[in-house]
Amino acid sequence: QVQLVESGGGLVQPGGSLRLSCAASRSISSINTMGWYRQAPGNQRELVARITSGGSTNYADSVKGRFTISRDNAKNTVYLQMNSLKPEDTAVYYCDAHVLPYGSSLWSRYWGQGTQVTVSS
Repeated sequence: QVQLVESGGGLVQPGGSLRLSCAASRSISSINTMGWYRQAPGNQRELVARITSGGSTNYADSVKGRFTISRDNAKNTVYLQMNSLKPEDTAVYYCDAHVLPYGSSLWSRYWGQGTQVTVSS
């Protein structure tokens, strides 16, 4: 059973920083793209950033220059460093990964459970 476990959310003041982590379980043969999405109340889930297995990245325009996505392939973990946080960054943040599980020939997409990020003074 593939699981993605997120951590690092919380309450931070505007201008502050947070680092999110998302670790995938070890029952995995390979991981391709990993990413972070967010969903604020009343809004659709939107892409924040994603990173390929080779390290290529892309970001939503709203977070460019403030957020950095990275990954540690040896640990099956993706990170999101969030700096200069704004109140409009408040949302539940979800990680996702495109995974080839052990014993399977099918790539599947998995989601984490979500972690709340609140930016408020």
